[in-house]
Amino acid sequence: MNVVQSLCRFADALERLLAARDAAAFERVWDALGLDRLAWEALALARRSDRDAIEPALAQVDRRLLAVLERSRAFRDRHFVTFRVPELERWQHATAAALVGARWGVAGLRTVVADTQAPIARRYFAFLGLAEQHPDAAWPLFERYLVTPGAHHAFVAAAVEAARYYSGRADVLVSLFQRIRGDQLLRRFLGPKILESLYVLGEERSLPLFEQLLVAGHTDPDIGRCEVTRALVAVRKLTGRVAPSCKFADAEQEAVQRALDDAERRFDAERDCIVPVTVI
Repeated sequence: MNVVQSLCRFADALERLLAARDAAAFERVWDALGLDRLAWEALALARRSDRDAIEPALAQVDRRLLAVLERSRAFRDRHFVTFRVPELERWQHATAAALVGARWGVAGLRTVVADTQAPIARRYFAFLGLAEQHPDAAWPLFERYLVTPGAHHAFVAAAVEAARYYSGRADVLVSLFQRIRGDQLLRRFLGPKILESLYVLGEERSLPLFEQLLVAGHTDPDIGRCEVTRALVAVRKLTGRVAPSCKFADAEQEAVQRALDDAERRFDAERDCIVPVTVI
């Protein structure tokens, strides 16, 4: 399915929500259509697609989202107010940001990001659109978020993932990891993203950090979040050797080699994946 078809399906689903007579009917339509997945998949495609071709479909989605929001705010169901209305608001901000990108390109997205009076979610989705497009001239904007302590976590996360497309920038990511490594919440959130971008960049200046993490990194059953596994694969790619680590007693075991081969395949498959975060 192409992006215009996906957006049209989303618009049709919103039309069915508008026809729901009450919160219960609204909920049934939402679940029956799998609206969470349908919406985010359509909006992700829209952020990465040709601008002229999708503007009419995006504008239609935007109008219907505004209408659904106006109607849904009349419902008083607690679950609905707590979960459905905020999600609809996020979709509308994501749609509005994508529409700006479709109409005015990178310059329009940068204007939304710079507008501190705009809703934070709308600015974030414009920033995410920039990260996914990663134009050369946008690096100073991403770098500003990477080097500024206390910058909004969602923007920092998108900047971290965008950094993988800018060769020669590994030192900025290494510095950020060293700055947040003692903060366990930030490390759990940003650490995997930083190490993934460093892995994609594959620069020698990241080798000392990966070597440290072989013995001092966090382990996790999910290999995407396991600092030691990421370090093992990165060190092997940079040096050609399987180094000793706190995770595997014998680096030469065939099972260890297979595990690292599997991890490397997964890491390489995900190298172009920028994952949005929830902005409340």
